[in-house]
Amino acid sequence: MPLDLIKTFTYLTIHLTIGFSVAYVLTGSVALAGGIAIIEPCINAVAFFFHEKAWKRVTARRPMLG
Repeated sequence: MPLDLIKTFTYLTIHLTIGFSVAYVLTGSVALAGGIAIIEPCINAVAFFFHEKAWKRVTARRPMLG
């Protein structure tokens, strides 16, 4: 398995574990925490897509700052 794919899966595991843990501590519900842990990354992925599109428009208008 390519290293970048392994890195992606390990990051996903960490992300889901933290999301579930925080939601469980706040709600005390395994079902609710599980739902939050699954839904949040999906919403985050959609938000990231639009974030990237916005940044492409910004960088197309002017040279990169750096």
